[in-house]
Amino acid sequence: MKAQPRMVAYIAMLLTVYTGINFYLGWHALEWFDAVGFPYRPWVFWLILGLLAYGYLLGRVKLPQALKPIGRLLKVIGSYYIFVMEAGFILFVLADLVRLFVWLFGGDTVNYASYSGGIVLGLLAILLAVGSRNAWSPVIREYDLNIDKPSVGVKKEWKVAVASDIHLGNVVGRKHLRRLVGRMNAMNPDLILLPGDVIDDSIEPFIRNRMGELLGQLRAAHGVYAVLGNHEYYGGHIERYVAEMNKLGIRVLQDEVAEIDGALYVAGRKDKTAEAAGSNGRIAVGELIRELDHSKPILLMDHQPTKFAEAAEAGADVMLSGHTHRGQFAPNHLFTRRLFELDWGYMRKGAMHVVVSSGFGTWGPPIRIGSRSEIIFIRIKLN
Repeated sequence: MKAQPRMVAYIAMLLTVYTGINFYLGWHALEWFDAVGFPYRPWVFWLILGLLAYGYLLGRVKLPQALKPIGRLLKVIGSYYIFVMEAGFILFVLADLVRLFVWLFGGDTVNYASYSGGIVLGLLAILLAVGSRNAWSPVIREYDLNIDKPSVGVKKEWKVAVASDIHLGNVVGRKHLRRLVGRMNAMNPDLILLPGDVIDDSIEPFIRNRMGELLGQLRAAHGVYAVLGNHEYYGGHIERYVAEMNKLGIRVLQDEVAEIDGALYVAGRKDKTAEAAGSNGRIAVGELIRELDHSKPILLMDHQPTKFAEAAEAGADVMLSGHTHRGQFAPNHLFTRRLFELDWGYMRKGAMHVVVSSGFGTWGPPIRIGSRSEIIFIRIKLN
């Protein structure tokens, strides 16, 4: 009970800051309207801005069946606004600093609002176009990983296709999923691994839009495996989600290990979010893989890229994660870089290879600046 007032105060502070940012943007927009002579009614403007600013939150409110399409529309529009708000705030702050500089040195700022507002609007349009292209046009990143362990039989190389953070929902849907299935299957992989956040919170749009029909078309010689991400936990539909994935032939590993053809292991951890459930939320990585035959390669999926040293010490050979989106749009990557030992790309931790993906889908707006939607293709080479 002691933590509850603290949480309320924290949420109130966030909402106050969020509202302040949007008021700042609204003030600048009206300043530009006045400068260029654009007609408007203040109450209509602030009502529309309020719907945009809080659309993503309002879209998550449970509505009667007849009103659900309105909720979905608000969520989609509100997701785009998240990017517009952050980018617009940064651009207008820079514009105000330039205006202050011009004023301090005696320059003319009478017509500044009309020029600065137009420039900000143009830059936002460019960023939206570039960011959409980066989000909807995935790239394939390849890694050759050598593991100093003997191969079983004649197979000395394993081809592994990896896609984290697909975020299937109201924003990322069948069209983007079709790209994933086509490109992954074209790799002719031995394994397909999905390290969490396959769905974006609610399972409802996944079911309604029959996305399982497409996801179930993923093909790999030795199977498709997934783990839970934080968004599967947020949605609260884990049992149903796991059941739906089982129907598709995709095994969701929850602190479990699958032995692949007697040649290697795929270990999957529950997401770090499960730790909030108490000491039994998820088991330690050492406990998960301790009893395995460590003469065989061990591939570990853990959605959030944390505790690399523990995984390496436990004997994992490859650790695959996602979660960070590499910040999704700049300058958020500056924060993810500080929060995580590795927020994107590859590193070596002792004898263990670590690969963190920026993800195939997006959370919130389907916009990426300074990152790309990606599929990972790994060649694991054994002795």
